[in-house]
Amino acid sequence: MTDDLLARHRAVLPSWMPLYYAQPLELVSGSGRRVTDAQGRSYLDFFGGVLTNMIGYDIPEIREAVERQLATGIAHTSTLYLIRQQVELAEKIAQRSGIPDARVFFTNSGTEANEAALLVATNHRRSHQILAVRNSYHGRSYAAMGVTGNRNWSASGLNPLQVAWLHSGDRVRGLLARLSADEQVDAAVEDLREVLATQTAGDVAALIAEPIQGVGGFVHPPDGLFAGWKKVLDEHGILFIADEVQTGWGRTGEHFWGYQAHGVTPDLLTFAKGIGNGFALAGVVGRAEVLESVPAISFSTFGGNPISTAAGNAVLDYLIAHDLQANAARVGAILADGLRSAVGGLDCVAEVRGKGLMLGVEFVRPGGSEPDPVLTNRVFEAARDGGLLTGKGGLHGNVLRMGPPLTLTEEEAREGLAILVDAIRSAAGVAA
Repeated sequence: MTDDLLARHRAVLPSWMPLYYAQPLELVSGSGRRVTDAQGRSYLDFFGGVLTNMIGYDIPEIREAVERQLATGIAHTSTLYLIRQQVELAEKIAQRSGIPDARVFFTNSGTEANEAALLVATNHRRSHQILAVRNSYHGRSYAAMGVTGNRNWSASGLNPLQVAWLHSGDRVRGLLARLSADEQVDAAVEDLREVLATQTAGDVAALIAEPIQGVGGFVHPPDGLFAGWKKVLDEHGILFIADEVQTGWGRTGEHFWGYQAHGVTPDLLTFAKGIGNGFALAGVVGRAEVLESVPAISFSTFGGNPISTAAGNAVLDYLIAHDLQANAARVGAILADGLRSAVGGLDCVAEVRGKGLMLGVEFVRPGGSEPDPVLTNRVFEAARDGGLLTGKGGLHGNVLRMGPPLTLTEEEAREGLAILVDAIRSAAGVAA
């Protein structure tokens, strides 16, 4: 029973591992965009394992690819041997990355991918100075946590890196919030120049940034900001790392990678989550000159193993064959436009934001910009009661996050939209 499982969970797992909902869920089966809990109730999933189940659940093409690999009897060989599935996936990712003369290193998670990117960048530049962005999240390991600009996720103040912080694209609060898009870009670029002049010793290794801040509540800057930043970075030889763990693979709808909205090409790009569709798969892709900067032997025991890369190849092939980027744009617009029309005018809704199938709703106390995490949680629970699973996030815990599988249909989008609108209006005490 779920109650017994909850008690057992609390008895053996650490308290800092959170569980969603007042009555936590055990999900026992899934198909398409729907999951079923231990009590037999079905839910439409708008969070997809934190944007990980990108193609959905129980997809035959992915299951069959994994089963074919399992049938060989080899689930793992370590990367000390040639792995055909790994090489094939690396070729596809290198070609799709937009980075010239690219090399790919596979890991198991986005945290490890970002850690690897930081290792490469600091070696290449012979510097441990890093530029990072406020409100960011890059992982839970030592260096990745050090460049995470969100106190809620910074479990330690210790840091192997020297980090200088840039302003985020937050348009609800903060120093740049009241500026127009063009003014915000100009101010952010000026801020970068000042940070370099005042907070660094000059030989900075890299800037790491998410095109859309995931854990940060889907905050994102105006398109073109990265181009302004990169012009300054190039003047100093500083590398640019695009953290595409949540924005990659066409999720934003308008581009295959989030960085492409800014008209730049990163030196290093990290990826994870959706490419494995539930299997542990991540990595970093970058220019050969940069990625070859590791001066000693380094490999990931399980990174790019035959099972995960078999899944990854099937995921990427399915994604491209079904043009899921276009679907994300089309179906995401139904959700974004519907939310803005139905609840965007409520005084408790500060902003409906995001791109494609990466959307957030920020809740505030009426009459201002004070975050309202209590209302957010009421909406979160009400959506679950209505049969819809979502996520939460933001620096203040007041953003409802949605990252449905990219296979979401228009009918399912409208179904989820109706549940969500009802949840928001009822939680806010607004008459239907």
